[in-house]
Amino acid sequence: MEVPIDDARSLASRVAELLSADGPLPIVAAGDPVLRRPSAPFDGQLDDDLLARFIAAMRETMHAAPGVGLAAPQVGIPLRLAVIEDFAEVSDEVRAARERRPVPFRVLINPSYEPTGPAKVAFFEGCLSVPGWQAVVARPAEIRLTAHDEHGRPVDEIVRGWPARIVQHETDHLDGTLYLDRAELRSLSTNEAVATRWPHPTPHPAAESLGFSLPE
Repeated sequence: MEVPIDDARSLASRVAELLSADGPLPIVAAGDPVLRRPSAPFDGQLDDDLLARFIAAMRETMHAAPGVGLAAPQVGIPLRLAVIEDFAEVSDEVRAARERRPVPFRVLINPSYEPTGPAKVAFFEGCLSVPGWQAVVARPAEIRLTAHDEHGRPVDEIVRGWPARIVQHETDHLDGTLYLDRAELRSLSTNEAVATRWPHPTPHPAAESLGFSLPE
């Protein structure tokens, strides 16, 4: 049963119900309306203890999936809250091409972003709510992120490279947007195809073979 986003008590009850089970939280898959509706701004709907427990469970779920980010709607809770963490365990070639570097665990509450310039970069991207598939998405190379952390402290910073991609992907979830909405659909590939056919640091070989364009 879906939780009305304007009913704080129902929302808190749903979170408490989720946390009553052991292990990682179940991840909602594409097709569930909760992934297609803007989430409610966080405004104290969860008390400090419940919020901390929910964040811990989201982190556990993200690690178990495994993934580098998880938004609350992906576990069925329509709140503007996401967690991110990336160990960036990739080759030096991939690290350089994608500007991928470790991102320590952090919580983003009520995040938003805006590009800092016109430059875009495109790479294969996947989603825990669309299991088994990846597609190339062109995104701003650098963004300005504004949010609050789990302690209510303001966040206002410039983020670029792969960390910026993670922030954009998770923030999009809070607006009811999936990465496929922004993807070059001719690039859509199974995880197996990406691993065997398109394991390159950039998607240029895939673009040439599958017939799609990349940003200049």
